[in-house]
Parts: sequence; structure tokens; C-alpha cells
Amino acid sequence: MSPFVMTTGSRGLHVVAPLQADSGFDAVRELARDMAAWLAKRHANELTVEQRRNKHRGRIYLDVMRNAYGQTAVVPYAVRALPGAPVATPLDVAELGDRKLDPQRWHLKNFLRRLCQKSDPWADIGRHAAATTRAFDALHELSDN
Repeated sequence: MSPFVMTTGSRGLHVVAPLQADSGFDAVRELARDMAAWLAKRHANELTVEQRRNKHRGRIYLDVMRNAYGQTAVVPYAVRALPGAPVATPLDVAELGDRKLDPQRWHLKNFLRRLCQKSDPWADIGRHAAATTRAFDALHELSDN
């Protein structure tokens, strides 16, 4: 399973794991929850699945609630209704190490320059869609080690 990352144009980053349409809503939500729990356990000093801010203690919150019924997510290249008109921007995974990375880094005034200089990191996202059952198997294998 290949992760795809984008700025939200608001307060965080979204990680998208493309899945084949072979499972229902409940299975996908369970997979997201299990993946976040595994990551938080493995990196307990850096990550948390605790929803309450007072329990974050400086850790990054892994919010899987976009996978809940009736929730919406920001689509790539959406202009956000915020001051400065930030744009939800797909990233290369390598860009995550950039110290200048900020969820509102790209906006209407600098976004077109980025598009002219860089190809769309999510152009072939559909080719990377994995079967949900395969993702569960891989997660369980990691959990057993």
C-alpha cells in the first residue's frame, strides 16, 4: 500500500491510502483505526490517537475520523475559505522533511508557480490502489513482529 500525502490548506496534513472498492465502509474504517493504533503504539512519544487535546502532550494526533459515516474530506487542489486562500496541495513523500512545510504553505498567490515547476504527485494514485484484505494482512503481519 502506497501512502499519498497532501496539505489540507488549513491545520494539518492528510494521508491517503488508495484502496480498491472491494470492501465496505465498516471494513475501511476499521483498517484506518487499526493502522493509526499500530502507528501510535510503535511511536508513542511522537504520535497519538487520543482525541482530547489535553492528552496529546506535544504528540501528533492521528485523526481517522474522516473515515466516519457522514464525514467529508478536503479534495486535492481545493481552495480553502480562509485568509490568504490556501490550497490543499498534494505532496511528494520526500517533501515531508522540508522544515518550511506548513499546511497553508501554498495559496492562490504561489500555487500556480508550483504547478508549473512540479508534476502532480498524485497523478497515478489509482494505480496504487490495494485490496483492503491485503492491507489488513500486511498490518497483522507487522503487528505479529
